[in-house]
Amino acid sequence: MAHKETAVLILGSNLGDREANILRAGESIGPRVGEIVAQSSIYESRPWGDVEGEGGQEAGAFLNRAVAVETVLRPEELLAELKAIECELGRAPHTVQHNGAGGRLYSSRIIDIDIIYYGDRVVDLPHLQVPHPLAPCREFVLRPLAEAVPAMRHPVTGMTAAEMLRELKKKGLCDF
Repeated sequence: MAHKETAVLILGSNLGDREANILRAGESIGPRVGEIVAQSSIYESRPWGDVEGEGGQEAGAFLNRAVAVETVLRPEELLAELKAIECELGRAPHTVQHNGAGGRLYSSRIIDIDIIYYGDRVVDLPHLQVPHPLAPCREFVLRPLAEAVPAMRHPVTGMTAAEMLRELKKKGLCDF
């Protein structure tokens, strides 16, 4: 029997019926990835970084939810399955763009599913980094994580999401 691992995902949407997009993604994850064992409320947040809206318009607010799932899929298999779910829900494949100032330009999306943690593993591949390298500096990731998996610790920093949120707040980088 394959070993189960707890993977923690962040779902995000800022296009169309954002809540329905998040709910449909969650409904797809369970049967295809593994048993959902915890999930957060749905949080609204403003876009992070340079985000391009549709047709050059300003990007709208995101809805985000953390989902913890018990899976037997290896990290790369999990990523492939999540990308397939995104595609089926209408997310167009994207390429990395830059904003001209050396930073990355993010785009609005129907659905985005990121792997934040995969147990206590550290994965460093060109197409997959776990824990997600930007998670400790993103309030929209940490707030749902603090609710869904409050005891889980970042495999590198050893901190919980609530502890990382307090650090962001001290630096004045949180909205709450």
